[in-house]
Amino acid sequence: MAQKKRILLIEDEEDIAALIKLQAELSGYKLHVEVDGINGFRAIEREKPDLVIVDVMLPGQNGLDVCRKMKSSAELKNIPVIILSAKSEEIDICLGLELGADDYIGKPFSSKVLFSKVKAVLRRGKEPEKSVKTVAFGDFTLDISRYLLKKKNDPVTITLSEFGILKRLLMNRGKVLTRNQLLDDIHNDDAFIVDRNIDVHIAALRKKLGPNFDWIETVRGVGYRLRDEPIPVKK
Repeated sequence: MAQKKRILLIEDEEDIAALIKLQAELSGYKLHVEVDGINGFRAIEREKPDLVIVDVMLPGQNGLDVCRKMKSSAELKNIPVIILSAKSEEIDICLGLELGADDYIGKPFSSKVLFSKVKAVLRRGKEPEKSVKTVAFGDFTLDISRYLLKKKNDPVTITLSEFGILKRLLMNRGKVLTRNQLLDDIHNDDAFIVDRNIDVHIAALRKKLGPNFDWIETVRGVGYRLRDEPIPVKK
C-alpha cells in the first residue's frame, strides 16, 4: 500500500484548518497543522513534508517569510508551497509567486479546488533542470542542450528569448509564472526589455505553437502558465 503524502498546514483560523484537514483526509493525504509561522517553519525543518500550505497572515512570522526561508534553504527549497491569503490583489499574488510558491489561493476558497491544486502540484514534482535534455509536449519537443524546438520532425524557428521563456514554462508546467520571473529568461538579443515585452514574446510563441491549439494560458493580472493540455483556438 502506497504511503500517504504528508502535508503541513500553517493556519491560525481553527474553522479553516478543520475544513482543510477534513478535505485532506477525504482526499487521501496525511495532514499536520501548526498555528503560527515560527513553529510552522520548525515543523517544516523537522518533518520535511511533501507539501506545505501556508496562510499569509500568521502570528509570530508571516507566511511570505516562511516561504522565503524555505526557498533559501538547500534542504527545503524543493518542497512545494501553496499560499492561502485573504490578500488577493495582483501585487500580493505576484510577490508570493516570485518568492517561489507553486500556487496562490485567495480566501474564501473551495476546499475541493484547493486539493485539486494540491494533487496537480504533487504530480508535477520538481526535477532539476540540469538533468533534463529534452522536454516533449504534444507534437513538440524542446531540445534544451541544442536550443532547438521541433514539431514532430520539423524544426520551428524561435529566438533565444522565446526559447528561454518556453523552457521556463515547460520546467514549471501548470504553475503560474509572473512577467518578472519570465524576464530572467530574456536574452541580450533584445535591445530594450520591460515586463510588457514578455507579452510580445508570448504572442509570438502562441503563433509558433499554433495555429489550431493554444498551449499558453494568460492568468489575468499575474502572468502565464503552460497548460497540461492545449485548448482549441476559436476561429
